[in-house]
Amino acid sequence: MTLSNTVAVAMFTGVVLYALFGGADFGSGFWDLTAGGPHRGSRLRVLIDHSIGPVWEANHVWLIYILVFLWTAYPTVFAAIMTTLFIPLILALLGIVLRGANFAFRKYSATMGQARLFGVLFAGSSLITPFFLGTVAGAVASGRVPGDGYGDVMTSWVNPTSVLGGIIAVGTCAFLAGVFLTADADRSGDGTLAAYLRPRTIVVGVVVGAVALAAIEPIRRDSPTLGEGLLGSALPLIVVSALAGVATLILVWRSRFGAARITALVAVAAIVIGWGVAQTPWILVDQVLIADAAGARATLIGLLVVVGLAAVTVVPALAYLFWLTQTDTWSRDEAAPH
Repeated sequence: MTLSNTVAVAMFTGVVLYALFGGADFGSGFWDLTAGGPHRGSRLRVLIDHSIGPVWEANHVWLIYILVFLWTAYPTVFAAIMTTLFIPLILALLGIVLRGANFAFRKYSATMGQARLFGVLFAGSSLITPFFLGTVAGAVASGRVPGDGYGDVMTSWVNPTSVLGGIIAVGTCAFLAGVFLTADADRSGDGTLAAYLRPRTIVVGVVVGAVALAAIEPIRRDSPTLGEGLLGSALPLIVVSALAGVATLILVWRSRFGAARITALVAVAAIVIGWGVAQTPWILVDQVLIADAAGARATLIGLLVVVGLAAVTVVPALAYLFWLTQTDTWSRDEAAPH
């Protein structure tokens, strides 16, 4: 593997991790939005607060990692994406800011009306962020970002591949969050809430899977290079994702929530990696090759050194944080006052 490809793999690892952990985080907005009124939805909203509260900001580490990597290793590609896709990127950033602010404000609301307003803003912004990030991915993968930048500011992301990418991103996040929240409810001893979430998570998973399968043909027509890769080199990963998705639905139905979380992560990781494999060797599909976009050799080596340092400092701390939030003691302590 060449140095430029090694760096690309390191950067794309961040994309996969953000899709998994950030995706489950963003997907909680769907369940918050559909939880119902204050009486019916209060238990689910409390569960959401307890589940994502310790980690919701930590998940953005991967977004920062991706952007810094792209800017440093592939500066011309970074410039091309930012100049062409600044509208969906600004909207995604707006969603991140509004989401964080309203998640915090809701806890300190003086009235029920304020709590409802902040809750709706939190839930809505949790959905728009993955949608617009999905449109950005679709724009890159469909070859609508010119290598020199300044592509069409609207059609670059308002097109079949981008819109479908955004819809699938939102649905995938909702499915991941449903699996994780159901497992959290069961682990905290709230069997009633777990029973409430279980069939709804299955419905969301079936709908998302159907949409993803139906999207293959329009994506293939709109983005021939990507479509060829998805049905070619990436096909084994697509199959793995489909099988893992079906396994997740079965495990959720059988109330095997712990195992379901693992297969759900595999399903999402496989489809995201499949997207990366499908567009290889392009970094901007049909525009710029990975090898041609890479920066100076010394810069690439420096980035890999930083990745190595992060692997022994940041990653263990994040892993410990996630482990801590999943322990039985944490769950009991969080659930006790309610």
